[in-house]
Amino acid sequence: MEQMSIFDRKMSVPIAERLRPADLNEYVGQSHLVGEGKILRQLIESDNISSMIFWGPPGVGKTTLARIIAGATKAEFIDFSAVTSGIKEIRNVMQQAENNRRFGEKTIVFVDEIHRFNKAQQDAFLPFVEKGSIILIGATTENPSFEINGALLSRCKVFVLQPLSEDDIYKLLVRAIHDKRGFGSFKIHIEEDIIRAIALFAGGDARTALSTLEMIIINSRTSDTEVTVTKEIFEQCTSRKSLLYDKKGEEHYNLISALHKSMRNSDPDAAVYWLARMLESGEDPLYIARRVTRFAAEDIGLADPRALEIAVAAYQACHFIGMPECSVHLTEAVVYMSMVPKSNSIYVAYEEAKKDALTQLAEPVPLVIRNGVTSLMRELDYGKDYQYAHDTAEKLTDMQCLPDSLTDREYYRPTEQGLEVRFKNRLKEIKDWKKQRKK
Repeated sequence: MEQMSIFDRKMSVPIAERLRPADLNEYVGQSHLVGEGKILRQLIESDNISSMIFWGPPGVGKTTLARIIAGATKAEFIDFSAVTSGIKEIRNVMQQAENNRRFGEKTIVFVDEIHRFNKAQQDAFLPFVEKGSIILIGATTENPSFEINGALLSRCKVFVLQPLSEDDIYKLLVRAIHDKRGFGSFKIHIEEDIIRAIALFAGGDARTALSTLEMIIINSRTSDTEVTVTKEIFEQCTSRKSLLYDKKGEEHYNLISALHKSMRNSDPDAAVYWLARMLESGEDPLYIARRVTRFAAEDIGLADPRALEIAVAAYQACHFIGMPECSVHLTEAVVYMSMVPKSNSIYVAYEEAKKDALTQLAEPVPLVIRNGVTSLMRELDYGKDYQYAHDTAEKLTDMQCLPDSLTDREYYRPTEQGLEVRFKNRLKEIKDWKKQRKK
């Protein structure tokens, strides 16, 4: 029988398990819960744990937090799986916990994937939680409001764990490469952009990131002690092509610029291509949706007011369902932005007004449009001679609303593109009417 090499023996235990943090100092992510001074960190460090539910997507540290609590507590810690346990196992554990209570000992019961328990199984925990025989910690990827009995849920504090950021996962991958528990015993040749690409590929899931790194390293081994990772191996192991894309680097800005300018140039084919390049490289769809929303006002504006509605709807769709499903919503928005008439008059209006606002900050608001809410203000002529437009037949007045030094300034100059021609005609009617009133 062939003997395993040191490398093969090292790989026999999954890397996610080998690198599981032993304490909060090694724990990465969830700073809103376990950062300095945060409530969950204080509960763990003071060994003052109460019943709680960890809710979050896979690979974000739910089970790891439970293991850290197990190492920090003086209570007996019982690890329990909802996948392999039934009512009989629950009753046996509850009896053990009850015996511990009689001797003045606390028992913490950790139930992984607690949402897999049915109502009867969950009910079996309830009386023991109520009388303090156990402290229950549950981990779930499902919304506890729907998957956990209301009576049991009301006795637990729910902590929501978020997907890890790209930077968090990058730190984990670097640690895995250098830590003796990971691949620190080997000489690993891997470029930073490949590590970043793995972090992007993982989508906030640390377990996926570490497993992907492990697969890539196994398939990149050049000797028993040395590994050289190439872009080609990364692509083969992830079935993804050309993902070496830094969301914070130059290529990030190059691609969003290409998308923006393709839409501005009314080129839907180019716009969809650059959209696909960004999404398939792991770009956050919400970032793209925000940029498309900006485009709708900056480059289209009142030439087609529906553009902003469609952009906002696409953002909401991305928020609701995420990738890959939301790619079609972004495509619809990008094609629409490319095809409709363009006008930058709204953008120009604000930029010119901003310039005046910054250089003439001392310009007072005209008294006529100030709000005279107190008797003193009214004595000082706040709101004096104010004209309420709705009281007139035309719904217009010739009241001056700009400061004296800016009386004749024009910021909004509508074009004749698309629907904006209507606004142009309406604005001309308003200005002509006001000129006639001033004669």
